[in-house]
Parts: sequence; structure tokens; C-alpha cells
Amino acid sequence: MPRPDARTVAVLAALGALAPLAMLVIWRRQDLLGVVLALLCVLLTMVAGVAVSAARQGDAPEPVDRAPAVGPPELMPYGIDADTLDALDSRDALRAVRDRRRGTNGLSGGR
Repeated sequence: MPRPDARTVAVLAALGALAPLAMLVIWRRQDLLGVVLALLCVLLTMVAGVAVSAARQGDAPEPVDRAPAVGPPELMPYGIDADTLDALDSRDALRAVRDRRRGTNGLSGGR
């Protein structure tokens, strides 16, 4: 027996959620049966939402392995790991590390 398609599950769950919702609106029950119908409506709505998400994910093509995005060198200090960047709090310390990587002695006429 084949598994149903995600779109089929979404449609069936959405239609199934409409039935208890219509019964709640028409009957206006405020007892245990009303609570059960409301919970059933919420459950079927959640199933429909997950099925729609699965159908959308199934339609998206698999991403191709791409090289990481490369930005300007001043925004990407190569050779510095995440722990070092975490330890550097100020922009001056980061600028000093970047200048050291470029080979200057911090004599850029910046400040």
C-alpha cells in the first residue's frame, strides 16, 4: 500500500478540520464534546500545516554545493577563528589584528 502524497494528506486534513469546526459552530456545545471537537480541529489543522510544509519542501530542488560567500577582505578577517573574534570586543583590537595580517604596523592614517 503506497504512502499518500503530502498534498493529499494536507487536503484531507484540512477537510477533516472543517467538519468539527462546522459542528462546533452549529451546535455551540460548551461541554466535554465541544472541547474534544475543538482539540480535534486543532490537531487536524496542525497536520494540514505540516503536510503543506512537507509538500513545499519536496518541491524545492536540492541546493548545490557552493563555495562559501566571499565578502570584502575588511569584513572577513581570514586566519582568525571564532574564539579569537569572540575574545575581541573592540573595533580597535580587530583592526590591529587585521593590520597585522596585511603586514602593516598600524600606521594607516585612519584615526
